[in-house]
Amino acid sequence: MRILLVEDEENIREVVRINLEMEDYEVIAAEDGRKAIKFFREQHFDLIILDVMLPELDGFQVCEQIRLSNLEVPIIFLTAKDTSADRIAGLRRGADDYLTKPFHLEELLLRVRNLLKRTTKPNEESLTSYSFGNNKVDFKTYQAEGNPGSFTLTKKEAMLLKLLIDRKNEVVSRQQILQSVWGYDVYPSTRTIDNFILSFRKYFEEDPKVPQHFLSVRGVGYKFVEDRG
Repeated sequence: MRILLVEDEENIREVVRINLEMEDYEVIAAEDGRKAIKFFREQHFDLIILDVMLPELDGFQVCEQIRLSNLEVPIIFLTAKDTSADRIAGLRRGADDYLTKPFHLEELLLRVRNLLKRTTKPNEESLTSYSFGNNKVDFKTYQAEGNPGSFTLTKKEAMLLKLLIDRKNEVVSRQQILQSVWGYDVYPSTRTIDNFILSFRKYFEEDPKVPQHFLSVRGVGYKFVEDRG
């Protein structure tokens, strides 16, 4: 799980980051509102921890901008602004939770865990095999059955295929594919993704030139559809 941590106080930012990383979260930290928006637009995050009093753009403004394009990602405000009016203002702007400073790290970690548990789709954790049409895929062994008969997927092929199936019927952007499959530091060209999709069509489509399952969405990315009928 990837967390965007937005906090301008370096000491607090580092303590929270280290403790989140000890819980096996990947943490990207930003010290001001503009950088937070930039990171959010360029990368995929599963949760955002957001201070209110930030340089450049305050946390309320950041929250509002995020909610214009994404209504699902959980947002926790972490702030010294502790009046009822402040809490109400934060929740009205789309935050899911509001924790005031000073705070207990254990409480923050519990709130993070609970929010992620509520917003994570069950099949993202439990999907180990999948069948569609005459095709079968085992994500543990990377074994598949399709047009070539029985064959073995590469690790990256299996990761990308699982991502698309996890997000069945949803458009997955190229940026999210790069982030989720190839990671934060190493991005291949987007042409690499196109080639993977072409391979999936050869593996699993009755007619690769007229795909029914692996669909392109021009200018955005791809989506997996089990049955177009």
